[in-house]
Amino acid sequence: MKKTQQTNIRVLRERVKDKHCTLLNNLSKEVNLVWNYCNELSSKHTDRTGQFMSSYTMDKYTAGATKEGLNIPASTVQAISSEYCARRKQFKKRRLAWRKSGGSKRSLGWIPFKKDSIHYRNGQIFFQKKPISIFKSYDLQDKVMKSGSFSQDARGRWYVNLTVEVQICTNNSSPRAVGIDLGLKTTAVTSDGIQMVSQRYRELEKKLAVAQRANKNKLAKTISAKIKNRRSNDQHQFSRLLANKYGAIFVGNISSSKLIKTKMAKSVYDAGWSQFKTMLEYKCHEAGVVFLEVNESNTTQTCSSCGEKPPSRPKGIAGLGIRQWTCDCCGVIHDRDINASKNILRIGLDTLVVGASKLKQEGFKEPPCFSYGE
Repeated sequence: MKKTQQTNIRVLRERVKDKHCTLLNNLSKEVNLVWNYCNELSSKHTDRTGQFMSSYTMDKYTAGATKEGLNIPASTVQAISSEYCARRKQFKKRRLAWRKSGGSKRSLGWIPFKKDSIHYRNGQIFFQKKPISIFKSYDLQDKVMKSGSFSQDARGRWYVNLTVEVQICTNNSSPRAVGIDLGLKTTAVTSDGIQMVSQRYRELEKKLAVAQRANKNKLAKTISAKIKNRRSNDQHQFSRLLANKYGAIFVGNISSSKLIKTKMAKSVYDAGWSQFKTMLEYKCHEAGVVFLEVNESNTTQTCSSCGEKPPSRPKGIAGLGIRQWTCDCCGVIHDRDINASKNILRIGLDTLVVGASKLKQEGFKEPPCFSYGE
């Protein structure tokens, strides 16, 4: 098995111990103050000139802010203005939302930093020379740290998000390919029949409803976090299994933005397609696996055995309850999801072949040949 060492950029998230919450809460209030100042400054500049203020110009107005009593470093002030300008450009708004430090609608804490203001030593993160203890789940001793941030979740817990360089092991030797059909009852079904079920997150639905009706906000947030962690854990394990097992992975380009406007919105949110595809994509990139989203139109209605669209195929919304059907043309009995994933696999392989033929005409070598199974 051929393995090569490469360097990749990853964001590692570590839990901060609760004894540092008071310090981080106070620093986050200063971050909100600087953000709101940048918001007001940019708004007045746009009204006067008709143009957005750049982060370079904004840094001239915020220079020396740490000498006026702020405890956050100057690099954090610059990171705030840079992030503000990036989000303003993204949303194309003259003024962004204010960050609130108190009240029921307060903003979750956020403290950005640059690589010169943080370092790791002996199991602690040193921010402005102040030690901050963490629950260590990664080996950070020899990691090259870049910019990152402290962030707070809905339960008031703090995390440090570290952008680091990591060594990855790239494996390009697997000849196997797989297609994945994304669904509601099962989040993902592969052409080999492997499934990831999404409906199990409903087990805590009743407990969450009881806590919400009783106005037990702390308990409700805890249950919601537990559901979120279950979903993330399942998706991490499943995506890692696929990235380690196959050399090419093809996923249907299903969009959740349209389905969340229907009665199936709750099931769509439970499935978490976007998060799963994001996890799978970056893990495939690290493992040297081909990842491709393909057009999944008619993959459910087409027979993966003969390629025909028989009259017995499931059609439209009315056919969503049909989980198995028999092809009238060839007589093969299909599982709805596995049949769709096999068609997605075929489309993905055809796409690679077309791309390879174009590359070959330009003088490139053909990619490795992928097989359907063992």
